[in-house]
Amino acid sequence: MESSFDSQPNSTEKENGDLFSKSFQDIISTLPKGNSWGFPDHLLQYHGFWHSSVFLQGILSAQQQFQAQPADIILCSAPKTGTTWLKSLTYATITRTSYDDSTSPLLSKMPHDVVPFMELDHAHFSTHRHLGIPVLATHMPYSALPKSVTDSSCKIVYICRDPKDSFVSLYLFLSKYQKSQNMQTFNLEEAFEQFCQGVCWYGPYWDHVLEFWTASLEHPDKILFLKYEEMRDDTILYVLRLAEFIGCPFSSEEEEKGVPEKIVKMCSFENLSNLEVNQNGKHRVGGAENANYFRKGKVGDWENWLTPEMAARLDQITMQKLSGSGLTL
Repeated sequence: MESSFDSQPNSTEKENGDLFSKSFQDIISTLPKGNSWGFPDHLLQYHGFWHSSVFLQGILSAQQQFQAQPADIILCSAPKTGTTWLKSLTYATITRTSYDDSTSPLLSKMPHDVVPFMELDHAHFSTHRHLGIPVLATHMPYSALPKSVTDSSCKIVYICRDPKDSFVSLYLFLSKYQKSQNMQTFNLEEAFEQFCQGVCWYGPYWDHVLEFWTASLEHPDKILFLKYEEMRDDTILYVLRLAEFIGCPFSSEEEEKGVPEKIVKMCSFENLSNLEVNQNGKHRVGGAENANYFRKGKVGDWENWLTPEMAARLDQITMQKLSGSGLTL
């Protein structure tokens, strides 16, 4: 079956694309601009959130064109909160009757290749979607999701993480990419200040989390809200919960055979980070090296990077932002 990666736009689609590109340029010329942590392009503020122009163009295109299907599963997250791991666990769970822990495409393809990003891979020409495996991912805020996602019966799974670990992971990810491009790396303290002010990719981080938290309370049958730290503590429990939520629960026979445990082991940081595909090359032209997506995967590594004062400041912002929501991070 042809996938959307191989499809070429026809003349009508190209014309529509050109029109979209012009209207996009008109939009971004009016938007507030923010520091992009040392990258040459500014971050752009759109409807309260900050985006790079590439991601924002993908978001607007997805809002116009993406048509969710009832069976779709949309994995949502802010950057560097456990996205790669959630993609792996979900994909392995859904495809477990087609593959096992020795034949899964996750052993030869990067998680970002088997579960594409909506705003990068499926925003344009969505009529060519490959529907074989109905899992997509996005970093979009809840308020930016295409109407077809929020209005349909498709499932949304959201993962969040302690903002301290999320910031450190994002900073180190971007720094490593800057070094690979022979760019000057951005100062940690400056990046921290930007993050605290909400000026980061898909930020403010707390607003991103709160939108999905609030929506999950209103639509618990549609949105599963997960915390990275809790999943690390008891991954098997959450894989069982995830499978149930997305409509493919494990049978008692599968549980007796240890299928959930095999999936957890295959998708563990230790296993995935040591695979050749995740140690070499890039999954996207001009993108980060695959190995950059597998740094440590630990809880609490922020202690090695943030001063006690920085940690206390982030904790205070988190407490203020989440006050009254019933959510703790």
